[in-house]
This record gives sequence, structure tokens and C-alpha cells, in this order.
Amino acid sequence: MIKVTLLEHTPEPERVVAMAARLCYSPSGAAELKEKLPEAKVADMVKMLVEMGHASTLEHVSFTFGIEGISRVLTHQLVRHRIASYSQQSQRYVAAHDFACVMPPSIAAVPEAKARFEALMQSIREAYDAFTELGIPKEDARYVLANAAETKIVVTMNARSLHHFFNLRCCNRAQWEIREMAYQMLAEAKKVAPLLFRNAGASCVQTGRCPEGKMTCGRFAEMMKLREP
Repeated sequence: MIKVTLLEHTPEPERVVAMAARLCYSPSGAAELKEKLPEAKVADMVKMLVEMGHASTLEHVSFTFGIEGISRVLTHQLVRHRIASYSQQSQRYVAAHDFACVMPPSIAAVPEAKARFEALMQSIREAYDAFTELGIPKEDARYVLANAAETKIVVTMNARSLHHFFNLRCCNRAQWEIREMAYQMLAEAKKVAPLLFRNAGASCVQTGRCPEGKMTCGRFAEMMKLREP
């Protein structure tokens, strides 16, 4: 089961974003602006910046997530998001005896498929154990491990990168596992920066239009219900 924890974030992220934007048009210094900006002004500015797409100011705040219970299938997709920092549990140094695995719901829903999946994972565990008992280094024994093997990762992104990540991975056309993780990350980010991520999510939720063209999921009206007024 996927577990996302927001480990750290820039203190007062929305105030920092508003300060950075205000600095562009003010003779005052950053520290003074950050201290003196009224809460109402911070809220108005953050809302305006997000709606206008003045996204460079969002790069001044970052969020670090600890993520567990995900597969190597997911992390292979995740690391394609380049403006981010990643630290992943190593299969080279961490033994994978009796590794946990992630089973797709489509397989779990079919008894025969589920049984074959579980049997295959057990066969892989036994092969891995046998290799290591023969003195094969973990860095070589790992070659038999499945993409389904569970892994853990720490991810840091700035708010601009997170918006882009949510645009792509909260979309109904995203792969199911990374989509579930993205929604959990979005929920955690909203707890500390609700204005900054007010309408973050799939592109249709953020912009009010679907960019997928003929590849659309066909659920535009349903997704629009997620938009806040």
C-alpha cells in the first residue's frame, strides 16, 4: 500500500512565494517584505500568481516527501521528472530476501492471474536466495528481481515542478500506481499550502480544459467538479 509522508517543506511557503513576487516591484528588501506582507495580501498574490501562470516565483519553495509501498515500475516513471531530487533504497546494498511486491488491481481481481503472480514472485524470491547463498553479490543477484518489487524513495520538488507533476500524473490517463501516489502527494502539499495548490491536479482541473485531444478520458465534466470556485 502506498504511503506518502511530507517530511519537510519551506517554512511559510505561500508567504515566500508572495514575497518573491512583490520584490520584483518594490524598493523594500526581501526580509522586510516577508515580515510585513499582510495575510490577505499574501492570499491575493498567491491566487493571482497561480492563475496567471507566473510560475518562476513558485520555484523558491520546495517540498520533500518520503514514499513507501511503491514498485520499481512507478519509480522508473517518476525519475523522468527531471527538476527534482531523488534518493532511492538501493537494491545493491539492501538485501531483498522475502521482498514485498506491488500487485496491480487488474491482476488481483482475477483469481487465476493472482495465483500465477504470487507463484512467480515466490519463485523469484527463491532464486534470489539461492544466488546469494552461492556467494553471488547482492548487486548481481538483484538482476532477477521483478519490477513489482517494493521500494522506498525520498523526493524533493519545488512548487513549480510539483504543479507540472500533478498536471501529468493526476490525469486519468496516467498509470494507476503513479496516479494514486500523485493524489496522495497533492493532499499532503495542500495541508501546508492550500492556496498554492488550490486547483492543482490534472491539467483539466488546473486550466479548465483537456489537453489530451482524441486521447481524452471522457470524464471532463466529472473532473471539473474538483475545481474550487
